[in-house]
Amino acid sequence: MNYAFTHEFAAQADEADPLRSYRERFHIPQHNGEDTVYFTGNSLGLQPKSAREVIDQELNDWAKYGVEGHFEAKHPWFSYHEMFAGPLSKIVGAKETEVAAMNGLTTNLHLLMVSFYRPEGSRYKILCEGKAFPSDQYALQSQVEFHGYDADDAIIELYPREGEHTIRTEDVLAKIEEHRDEIALIMIGGVNYYTGQVWDMKTITKAGHVAGAMVGWDLAHAAGNIPLQLHDWDVDFAAWCSYKYMNSGPGSVSGVFVHEKHCTDKDIKRFAGWWGHNKDERFKMEKRFDPMPTAEAWQLSNAPVFAMAPHKASLDIFSELDMSKLRTKSEKLTGYLEFVVDQISANSENVNFEIITPRDMNQRGCQLSILCHGQGKALFDHLSKNGVIADWREPNVIRIAPVPLYNSFEDVYRFGKILEEAV
Repeated sequence: MNYAFTHEFAAQADEADPLRSYRERFHIPQHNGEDTVYFTGNSLGLQPKSAREVIDQELNDWAKYGVEGHFEAKHPWFSYHEMFAGPLSKIVGAKETEVAAMNGLTTNLHLLMVSFYRPEGSRYKILCEGKAFPSDQYALQSQVEFHGYDADDAIIELYPREGEHTIRTEDVLAKIEEHRDEIALIMIGGVNYYTGQVWDMKTITKAGHVAGAMVGWDLAHAAGNIPLQLHDWDVDFAAWCSYKYMNSGPGSVSGVFVHEKHCTDKDIKRFAGWWGHNKDERFKMEKRFDPMPTAEAWQLSNAPVFAMAPHKASLDIFSELDMSKLRTKSEKLTGYLEFVVDQISANSENVNFEIITPRDMNQRGCQLSILCHGQGKALFDHLSKNGVIADWREPNVIRIAPVPLYNSFEDVYRFGKILEEAV
């Protein structure tokens, strides 16, 4: 695509965009009576306009049926979570039996690590990225300490080479080989929240298995953002949130993936709950836990219907699309953003914008992280005051993510003009 930093180019690109109509299905926050340039779908996706109707449906069914809504509601609450298996399996590249919607992200990571972090003898260490998202850091630290290990010893962290911002796959593989007899678990964020780097999940998973380790992924910034093939990559487990690229509302329900080879293992250690029990026998209230042969076996409780309703609204939209179509637009849209930022940086004497997200499209999703050399938070504040909703990370990084479902090329152009004015 031959980019140009002009309004004419942006307008023509939007006109040719086959997904342009999806923008109309989301509420865009306003600034001085106009749409904001909303580039924080990597933190909280926008609200589908259908969300209110979906929530109202459940409220109305609650009023109409009371407890009988578990079986009489339009979408019976007893099996409410089951409707998510189909769309989620397509988004993450799994079989329907390998996915389930439940709980929150960190809760699910803990539940999954009960099963997949099983330290024994000299194999007790966890390999993760350095400066992982804090919740992941705390989860890993508490898991190793729960098993009686010292976190400084039991957690192996990966860092970029000196002078680089992202981690090379070859360095990950070398670290796995170095500690091949010590690693019990590899757990990394599939897309790094800070840099936007996409990890080579297929290659790393294979190397981890060769070394004898379990491999899991936190896909908070990956699910709904990039194409995934968790089943084919032979990933052991994964978890993600739904409030970022899947637009399901603040703190909305998480999702999990458990490979079928583990789903059918009834003897695997886990924390059990009623809703993970064989649903055909569930109401017999028997004493012994009989796990379902699916990812649902890791469920503890019945579905939080009102929290899941917005998730349904978003997944109904995703069900109309193939991830490859979203990916095609994402590459063009983020490529245009990269072009615009480079143009402004090259033409300015006062600022140097360094994009620390990989330039290789195969190593990034929607997000670009921009290191603003010579600039402080005043630059970010100027963007905010002029209708750009982005994300600031100390000391001087701006994270921006043009989401293909609702962002446009004109959004990128408008952002560029505001940024140009600021510098």
